[in-house]
Amino acid sequence: MKQSKFILPIIVISQFCCTSLWFAGNGVMSDLIVNFNLETSALGHLTSAVQFGFILGTLVFAIFTIADRFSPSKVFFSCALLGSLFNVGVIWDGNSLTSILSLRFITGFFLAGIYPVGMKIATDYYEKGLGKSLSFLVGALVIGTAFPHLAKEMTGTFAWKSVIILTSSLAVIGGLLMLIMVPDGPYRKPANKIDLSACFDIFRNRKFRSTSFGYFGHMWELYAFWAFIPVILKTYTVQHPEVVFNIPLLSFLIIGIGGLACVVGGYLVGIAGTKRVAIISLILSCACCLLSPLFFMSASESLFIAFLLFWGMVVIADSPLFSTLVAQNVSAEIKGTALTIVNSIGFFITIISIQLLNFLQNLMNPTYIYTLLAIGPILGLIALYDNNNELKQV
Repeated sequence: MKQSKFILPIIVISQFCCTSLWFAGNGVMSDLIVNFNLETSALGHLTSAVQFGFILGTLVFAIFTIADRFSPSKVFFSCALLGSLFNVGVIWDGNSLTSILSLRFITGFFLAGIYPVGMKIATDYYEKGLGKSLSFLVGALVIGTAFPHLAKEMTGTFAWKSVIILTSSLAVIGGLLMLIMVPDGPYRKPANKIDLSACFDIFRNRKFRSTSFGYFGHMWELYAFWAFIPVILKTYTVQHPEVVFNIPLLSFLIIGIGGLACVVGGYLVGIAGTKRVAIISLILSCACCLLSPLFFMSASESLFIAFLLFWGMVVIADSPLFSTLVAQNVSAEIKGTALTIVNSIGFFITIISIQLLNFLQNLMNPTYIYTLLAIGPILGLIALYDNNNELKQV
């Protein structure tokens, strides 16, 4: 028991350090545009490049059951080291849009050995209270994702390259912590051979399939919202010229507060149950999507920020809960593969929603485009509701 209490903080810290690679490009986007003569549409492309890399990485990891066949801590460390190396490559002065996209893509590929593998490590240590443990872990992911925006604000008087170097350094530290201080967990059941069909067969399980579809709906909204937070804030200032926002700091707060929401959600599970808390969070984030035009047009500055902070909480609070449900509905020897393939599909969906917003922001009033993010939560809720009906009929 003492070991479990000691292990979770190390996993959380490592996850935070390594996932800071995720939005490293977004945190210095304005500098990348100026220094490399990029178009403003580069925001969507660079974010999608990381997502594409992550999708390919998770697909490779899932098909070859890497997280189940090899020591997860060693996989985590190797990917943290390689991810940090390609992340820091962005600071090269000779970069072009193509080379930056390539570097971000490869960084995303190695993030596949960090985020889902970190959750796999947690499942190897915590059989009871898994929802609460994964809530801390995803909370670390959220803070890590938001950190580049804060780093940009903190290092505003220095070159933008310091943000990239800082995130790469943190990733190395996080990888080392995991390698040195987190051995294989007591509940780990390693797979003995490659099972190329495992990542497809698990979808025959109705409960697993329903939970996964709920997660996919959540993902349609999540990363598009995160990626466009600076754009949302800028759009508001254009419509309200008297308002001046500290966009890097606010972006960090709006994303980062989701980490607190994950922890709170983990504790609420003990009261209301994992699935119910996930559904409530999905309903609330869906409402935020649909109500967003009202806050753009009529809300005061303080009310608008409060709305975005609330949205930042409910948009992510269900993520660790869906991961918990996924892990609970598969056998121990394929938990890593299950978490990885669900991540792979979920992040593929984020590409579509991010590129959709990227395409529409110049074609229609940006005040209304975020209502389209409600499509995901609505479909996710339908999948969860249908499964409940099926179970009642059995």
